[in-house]
Amino acid sequence: MKLTLIAGARPNFMKIAPIVHAILAAQKKGKNISYRLVHTGQHYDAKMSDTFFAELHIPEPDAHLGGGGGTQAEQTAAIMMAFEKELMANPADLVIVVGDVTSTLACSIVAKKLQTKVAHVEAGIRSFDLSMPEEINRMVTDSITDYFFTTTTWAGDNLRNSGISDERIFFVGNVMIDTLLANRHRFKRPALWEELNLNKGEYFMMTLHRPGNVDEEDKFSALFEAIIEGAKGHPLIFPVHPRTRQIIENIEIKAGKDGQAVSLKEIPNLHLSEPMGYLEFNYLVERARAVVTDSGGITEETTVMGIPCLTLRDNTERPETCSMGTNELIGTQPKAIGPALEKLFSKGWKKGSIPEKWDGKAAERIVDLLLKFG
Repeated sequence: MKLTLIAGARPNFMKIAPIVHAILAAQKKGKNISYRLVHTGQHYDAKMSDTFFAELHIPEPDAHLGGGGGTQAEQTAAIMMAFEKELMANPADLVIVVGDVTSTLACSIVAKKLQTKVAHVEAGIRSFDLSMPEEINRMVTDSITDYFFTTTTWAGDNLRNSGISDERIFFVGNVMIDTLLANRHRFKRPALWEELNLNKGEYFMMTLHRPGNVDEEDKFSALFEAIIEGAKGHPLIFPVHPRTRQIIENIEIKAGKDGQAVSLKEIPNLHLSEPMGYLEFNYLVERARAVVTDSGGITEETTVMGIPCLTLRDNTERPETCSMGTNELIGTQPKAIGPALEKLFSKGWKKGSIPEKWDGKAAERIVDLLLKFG
C-alpha cells in the first residue's frame, strides 16, 4: 500500500509524526505499506517548520513544494499546482491529510481530481463559524473525503448528520495527543526559564494569532490591557506568531496606576519571545499556572496535562475540551478576561478529565485500519 502524507503547517507536523512512526513500526513487522512525506511549505519559517522534524524524529520530507507566502487564495493555488505535479509523478493508493489548514484543503482537492482516495485525520470537528478559514477547509475536505478518522464520537455525529455513512467513519482518538504523550518525558527547559527566574505555577503562557483578535490594533490593545491587569504581576510568556509580530510593534496600551500609554515592550511582566520548538513550548505549558490562547490544538494539550486554559474565542471546534477538559471559552470581549482570571486565582477552576481514546494509540489504530483497506 502506497501512502502520501501531507504536512504543511506547524499543527500538521505534530499530527503526522505519530502516523509516520506507526507506519515504520508496521514495516518492521513485515507489513506491505510505504509512504511518501510531502511538505507543502505552507509554514516556511524554520522556527515554525524545520525544528519540528528534528524534535519529533520525523524523517526529512520526500518532497518540499514551497507553497508558502501570499494570500490564502495564492497559497492554495500554489500548493495545488505543485502537489498535482508531485502526485502525478509519484502516484499513491491513498493521500492522507490532517487537520484543517490550507494544505489540507488544497491537497484533498488535487487528490480527488486525480482519482486518488483521501483519508482525513481529525475529520468531523466543527465550529459552525464560517468566518474561520479553517471551518471552510474542514467542510470542503470532509465533503470529498473517502475515509474519516475522528478524535471524538461528537465529530463522528457531525459527519453522520451531513450524510456520511457509518462504514466510512472510524473513531480512533487524537494523534496530537499521541505526540504529546510520546514526547512528554523529553520536554526541554528553555533558556528563558532561568533568565526570567520562572517557577512552576507562577506564570502564564499566551498564544494569540487569530485575525479577529490581533488585526485590529484597538481590540488587540484592549485584550492585552485586560490580560496584563488580570495577571496581577505574574510573568506572561508570549511566543509571538510571525503574523502577529508586526502588529505588536505598533501597539501601545494603558498601564500602571496613572494609565500612561506605553509600548508592550515596556511592560515588565510581559515577555515576548520568538516562536518556540515543540519540546520547549510544552515544557512551559506543563508548568504554567494557566494558558491564555485563541488556538485550538493547545486546548487539547492543556486538557491532557491538566492545565487551566482560557480561550479567547466565541466558539470552538473542540467542545470536549470545555465539557470534559480544563478549557473555558471566555469570548473575545476584554471585559470577560478579568473575572475569568479572578476565578483562576480563587482556585475555582475545574479539574477536567481526559476524553475517550486520547491514550497515545490513535496513529496505531489508523495504520491498522489502513492495512485492512489495502
